[in-house]
Amino acid sequence: MRDAVIVEAVRTPIGKGKPNGALAHVHPVELLAHTLRTLVERAGVDPALVDDVIGGTVDQVGEQAMNTTRYAVLSAGFPESVPATTVDRQCGSSQQAVHFAAQGVLSGAYDLVIACGVESMSRVPMWSNVPPGADPFGPGVAARYPEGLVPQGISAELISAKWSLTRERMDAFAVSSHHKAAAAWEQGLFDAEVAPLDGVVRDECVRPGSTPEILAGLRPAYHDPAFAERFPQIEWNVTAGNASPINDGASAVLITSSETAARLGLRPLARLHSFAVTGSDPLLMLTGVIPATEKVLRRAGLDLADIDLFEVNEAFASVVLAWQQETGADLAKVNVHGGAIALGHPLGASGTRLTTTLVHAMRARGARYGLQTMCEAGGLANAMILEAV
Repeated sequence: MRDAVIVEAVRTPIGKGKPNGALAHVHPVELLAHTLRTLVERAGVDPALVDDVIGGTVDQVGEQAMNTTRYAVLSAGFPESVPATTVDRQCGSSQQAVHFAAQGVLSGAYDLVIACGVESMSRVPMWSNVPPGADPFGPGVAARYPEGLVPQGISAELISAKWSLTRERMDAFAVSSHHKAAAAWEQGLFDAEVAPLDGVVRDECVRPGSTPEILAGLRPAYHDPAFAERFPQIEWNVTAGNASPINDGASAVLITSSETAARLGLRPLARLHSFAVTGSDPLLMLTGVIPATEKVLRRAGLDLADIDLFEVNEAFASVVLAWQQETGADLAKVNVHGGAIALGHPLGASGTRLTTTLVHAMRARGARYGLQTMCEAGGLANAMILEAV
């Protein structure tokens, strides 16, 4: 019976998604190309053997239009015969790329495939693909949700209110993310996964000196009088400090079968064990990680207690804390090297960034099972379980 294993996983350092960010001078195609090139070099494989490259990008417009992944493959120097496609499941785009790639290996459609992702939020700002006055939802959605959907920041506030998450608790979680990320860098735990680029060697948004007192001075990021009237339960606890920043970065993982890995002399890092994707309330939007976790555990035949490490995307502290309250997961096992609040959240790259961090953390800590899940705009979530080999 075929399986699917990860044999290499790399990412760029993550830069601030602003004009003065460390990677703002790098075209998004080149960000991804650097990651692809490094991936096959570290694995020691001939890129001509790659059956497909599946990449995630959220804002597919401007410099990230026209199937970014294909041009990254060409820029990386891969043979023209290597195909590529770009997918969009919002923040989970490159995690979905992992699912598709692994499922292709399991089915026999692929022998060697790359899942990857990129986002340059300094060069292609969020919502660039929705021109002013455009309606991306249509009349049917408007009729189904007559009071109107809301931005992600309001969803994060609604989650904070529904799960009674205080500002202090969310700020403490954010500070912990920075401290864990800083410690991981100091201990060299990111060395195996990061591919330095143009002199940039570290993630730019990690703040080792972050404290609850500093974060307490930040103003609410999403306060809006109209939403305050519509949702009087909101206490406006979400700030720039307890939410992920905007970022530039790319990441990639190389997936094959154990049989092909043995034939090519590749060392598997982890087996792709189980997958799930689910929809949830598009108003709360970001709570799909809760049913997705339950669904993937059920498919895997595992219990929460079987999981040694979790990667839960820190789009907002409220998302991870609500997930933890519902699942009962031990926070000491969650995002052990820091999460997106500290490391950054380059949208299309974040799925394979989490996978890259998880697979290396599993090896470093001798973990048997790791679970990754991501909330996504529109009320979606991906989840998957990795197993050590």
